Amino acid sequence: MVRKTLIAGNWKMNGLLEDGVALAKGVALEVKKAARKDCEFLICPPFTLLMSAKKAIKGSKTMLGAQDCHFDAKGAHTGDVSPQMLKDIGCQYVILGHSERRTDHGETNELIAKKAKSAIEAGLKVIICIGETEKERDEGKTINVCTTQIMGSVPENSTAQNTVIAYEPVWAIGTGKTPTANEVEEVHAAIRKVVSKKLGRANANKMRILYGGSMKPSNAKELLALPDVDGGLIGGASLKVADFIAISEACRQ
Repeated sequence: MVRKTLIAGNWKMNGLLEDGVALAKGVALEVKKAARKDCEFLICPPFTLLMSAKKAIKGSKTMLGAQDCHFDAKGAHTGDVSPQMLKDIGCQYVILGHSERRTDHGETNELIAKKAKSAIEAGLKVIICIGETEKERDEGKTINVCTTQIMGSVPENSTAQNTVIAYEPVWAIGTGKTPTANEVEEVHAAIRKVVSKKLGRANANKMRILYGGSMKPSNAKELLALPDVDGGLIGGASLKVADFIAISEACRQ
């Protein structure tokens, strides 16, 4: 099954207006120059930069995504942003369930599934993040943790067309540590089996599963060559145009 590679940049809480626009323009220029057909590009800036980034990437086939959303369309939710608002300003994707939100904001599988269901109904595609802590890994619980998170976080209206799974071992995010290629493939293959159980084999075969957690130019080629790795959710390396584009070079078919 051929699945188009997705290279997604999660800028997290980084970027003031001038630098953010420059980064978005830099990515857009390189994407337009490369005219790639074998992979897709997505940037997910903080809320404050979404409108400016949208203008900066216009005409480059770079897609725009947000880093979170509420589950309601509108209402008394001070400080929150709805899926409909994101769709309205041109977002195509939203990241949900990142480990930093699970940890910093106490987000549960149930809440993430509720957000994802609403985002899909609003016409957005969702990137649902899963992954184990270092303690869970050391205790041999990686597959069980990922299975529980998928079964609980992925809503029933998910399909291969509207949902992407991102496996991000918590202990590898921003640390420079990464699992071995064999370990990554083992987890990704297991994730696909769980998706098959939840959503059916057809969706599992077509659904993209990204790897995140210290993916960078030096290890991207090995990781993106794995059978069940369909791209990357890039953190730190997405904040430098050269690194972000260099990662995509590793996925040429």
